[in-house]
Amino acid sequence: MFITKTNRIAVYSYLFKEGTLVAKKDFWQKVHSDEIQIPNLEVLSLMKSFTSKGFCRETYNWQHYYYYLTNEGIEYLRAYLCLPEDIVPATLKAATKPGQGGEKGESGNFKPEFAGEGGFGRRGGRDGYRGAE
Repeated sequence: MFITKTNRIAVYSYLFKEGTLVAKKDFWQKVHSDEIQIPNLEVLSLMKSFTSKGFCRETYNWQHYYYYLTNEGIEYLRAYLCLPEDIVPATLKAATKPGQGGEKGESGNFKPEFAGEGGFGRRGGRDGYRGAE
């Protein structure tokens, strides 16, 4: 399939920036997404080629293709797009702040919501829901 160089560069730059790409299995979709304004068929064709060359991994689930860039693909795209070595995809960047779930106790340890007697947020044990006898 013939794909213009501008469309090819748009897909490659998005793939390098994010490190992953999701494409719906819809060959007649006019536009892939808001970020990539080219036909979905061209995106699927480019990513099929990338997968066959070993530059990305493919996972198919619920009518969607999920593509993950490999180290060889990062090297290839870096050479194709003329990018320096210090620029890396978003999937390889270290998280600046790890996700914090729940609340912390006095000692700084994680204190889950369901901790304590009664479990799952019920404070005071079982007496709260039993009828007075």
